[in-house]
Amino acid sequence: MKILVLGTGCAKCKELTANAQKAVQELGVDATVEKVEDLREIMKFSVLSTPALVVDGTVRSTGRVLSPAAIKGLLQA
Repeated sequence: MKILVLGTGCAKCKELTANAQKAVQELGVDATVEKVEDLREIMKFSVLSTPALVVDGTVRSTGRVLSPAAIKGLLQA
């Protein structure tokens, strides 16, 4: 599983990245969490609001910081 956090490096983006890493660790799933700060890469996902969470190429959340519990729910769905 590949998880991307899209954002330009703001505090909310960093918090979402940390929450995603915590969710992966708590679930014990085989996943990588990557931070994407390049605007050209972010625009490939047609995201207008950051931070955004992308799971295996699908945008799952934009414009808000999800809690680790909410991220775990997305990963288990």
